Amino acid sequence: MKLKLTKIGNSLGVILPKETIAKLKLEKGDTVFATDAPGGVLLTAYDEKIERQLKLGREFMNEYRETLRELAK
Repeated sequence: MKLKLTKIGNSLGVILPKETIAKLKLEKGDTVFATDAPGGVLLTAYDEKIERQLKLGREFMNEYRETLRELAK
């Protein structure tokens, strides 16, 4: 699907088609995640549980950075 950037205040934004909004089960005022993915960006509905899991994962990786680096060798 091809989407066009539009100026919104001092920023740029994308208008999502109603089909995409319905597929993501979004409503006005909802938050979405934009996550790096192979070949682009993945757009998903905000999920507090997933955000909490990602935060814990980042903290774990940061705390055990050196151990993980050694294991990767």
